[in-house]
Amino acid sequence: MSRIALVLPAVLLLLILALFAQNQTPKGSAYAAVPAEDAGKANPIKSTAESLARGKKWWGIDCAMCHGDNGDGKGDVAQDSKLQIVNFTDPATLKDRTDGEIAWVIKNGYQDMPPEGPRVKPDDIWNLVNYVRSLSKPKSETGQKP
Repeated sequence: MSRIALVLPAVLLLLILALFAQNQTPKGSAYAAVPAEDAGKANPIKSTAESLARGKKWWGIDCAMCHGDNGDGKGDVAQDSKLQIVNFTDPATLKDRTDGEIAWVIKNGYQDMPPEGPRVKPDDIWNLVNYVRSLSKPKSETGQKP
């Protein structure tokens, strides 16, 4: 009887931990949570100088504190909180991602990133998608000044 009293709590703890781990989305797989319908959405906003300017405005308000002014993932909050944030200046970061996937993550948030959807108009979410994509391109391609 005493063995059962010692083993049972350990077994229950392992079971709870296993169930918890099973329900967690692995780090770095934000896009696994994106519904296929949303992932397939095309960006209705053309990437123009005006769109990039609007996206940059929202970036400065809501994103740069974590993602960094230039998108390298080294914003003040990220550094202070020791958060590991992707580097959008690296073209490989988003090369296999659709605009719909990026928009969904911006709108709904992911892990420590809060959702922007309730605060940002849909068109400006798409402007942000354009701006995020522009961070990995040479400035001459985006029409921005270096």
